[in-house]
Amino acid sequence: MPALDPLWLAAWSFPLLLVLILLRMPIGLAMLALGLSGSWLVYGSAAPLLNQMKTLAYGTFSSHSLSIVPLFLLMGQFAGLGGMSQALFKGAEAFIGHRKGGVGMAAIGACAGFGSICGSSLATAATMGQVALPELRRAGYDGGLSTGLLAAGGTLGILIPPSIVLVIYAILAEQNIAKMFAAAFVPGILAALGYMLVIALVVRLKPGAAKPLPPMPWPQRLQALAAVWPVALIFVAVIGGIYSGLFTPTEGAAVGAVGTGLLAWRSGGLTRARTLAAFEATAGGTAMVFLIVLGAAAYNSFLALSMLPQELAAWVGAQGLSPYAVLWAILVFYLVFGCVMDSLSMILLTIPIFFPMVAGLDFGLTPEETAIWFGVLVLIVVEVGLITPPVGMNLFVIQSMARDVPIGATYRGVLPFVASDLARVAVLVAFPAITLFVLRL
Repeated sequence: MPALDPLWLAAWSFPLLLVLILLRMPIGLAMLALGLSGSWLVYGSAAPLLNQMKTLAYGTFSSHSLSIVPLFLLMGQFAGLGGMSQALFKGAEAFIGHRKGGVGMAAIGACAGFGSICGSSLATAATMGQVALPELRRAGYDGGLSTGLLAAGGTLGILIPPSIVLVIYAILAEQNIAKMFAAAFVPGILAALGYMLVIALVVRLKPGAAKPLPPMPWPQRLQALAAVWPVALIFVAVIGGIYSGLFTPTEGAAVGAVGTGLLAWRSGGLTRARTLAAFEATAGGTAMVFLIVLGAAAYNSFLALSMLPQELAAWVGAQGLSPYAVLWAILVFYLVFGCVMDSLSMILLTIPIFFPMVAGLDFGLTPEETAIWFGVLVLIVVEVGLITPPVGMNLFVIQSMARDVPIGATYRGVLPFVASDLARVAVLVAFPAITLFVLRL
């Protein structure tokens, strides 16, 4: 094989990328460097590469759909400043905190609610960890159960719409963003219910792992519920407006950012200093995402030049494997590498390779349904990687807030939630109609 064979270069670029990531090189920069150098070697001269670089950044960032990213990030910042996470948790705790495992279930419900206005897994885990961890300790919850359920609940931040990663997938796969949100809704609800079921089982099998709180008087319950309605109103306005066609996802993100900003200002959390800090954090988060997007664009351009995705799809088709065998192999790949890479990087890096392969398989669905179903499955499996020991990123976020809990206890505490996620993936693979239910309506 020639030393500069494009397929050979592309095949070896992926392990080299992993080495650079392990050496703590920013993944966006690593993909950009490999993409540009790989294209240079394929072209054989610098002139075509310089011509590509001239238009790469503009061609990547001129997509109107990407404007949704800073708007959803700003929405999450305002939601944190407005005390919405506390309101969601207190509202859920008021109604179910007196039941077995009720405080833990309230934390899961609050994670789902906060995820609906945040769109980030790590941000949801960090925010709800600060709010719910002291309450779980006050209720006598076992340390491993507390950290495990909060790490798992954080993954709801990226599955319950709106989700930044779903937006990026929709752009890469050329799918409708509103339809992706619709398809993720039922799996997201199933995830929250599955986590609550796990808590109910754990507290019954291990009675000393948690204690219920005294029942709260109804006036206090109604007062806690009243504090939640602004969050529900924003969610209905944003998601309902997008689903009904009243406005586009980008316009919905703008409505959500303004709404959460007004609520934060009304609650007194939007001081001048905090507002500037929120804009700075949004700008930093957006820059990080866009650097990864730019690096992925350069790297995927190199892969397209090498013809690796097309050759890989043709090779898989020639093996005579069943569509579901190919799908399970891809999902296992995402589960393993999701433990060491963040979900956005995984989506940007692998979808241009795997999507053409899956699109050519027959699952008895339309091409659009296959693309949307596959996107939701990938998102779920990558998120499972965030809570899979020993290197799940959400585990480290929660562990940093509960340093008195041994890391081994956190690993043991999260395993039942990982089992719940894997069971849910199996069900969604076996029955695509569950994912596509809202979409088909």
